[in-house]
Amino acid sequence: MPQFHSSPAAPPEEQAYSHGVEANGFLFTAGQVPMTPDGDLVEGSVAEKTHRIMRNLEAILAEADRGFDDVVKTTAYFTDVEDFGEMDEAYAEYFEEEYPARDVIEVEALPAGATIELVMVVETGE
Repeated sequence: MPQFHSSPAAPPEEQAYSHGVEANGFLFTAGQVPMTPDGDLVEGSVAEKTHRIMRNLEAILAEADRGFDDVVKTTAYFTDVEDFGEMDEAYAEYFEEEYPARDVIEVEALPAGATIELVMVVETGE
């Protein structure tokens, strides 16, 4: 049976989704855009946006007693793939040298007018 995880330190779940769902040994996070727990979209550099997203994801993982060392796959969505390099520098600060697998996808638009969104798959071993 799936377990559902929510964190007050991540943006509010105001629509029909959960921050994270744990099933069959994995935690699947909902896509996170650079939004504060108050629901405000972060403006600024791609690095600042990435750090906000990573703090959101960190909070969701913590609710499942997991951390970034448990991440096996990340998917990154961009409205401008030219932002990838700056995102990658900030993103790398959260991992050791053994990085998770990752997809990078350019899209036309993202929720709330965001320019970047990250999704993670995390091994729970349960």
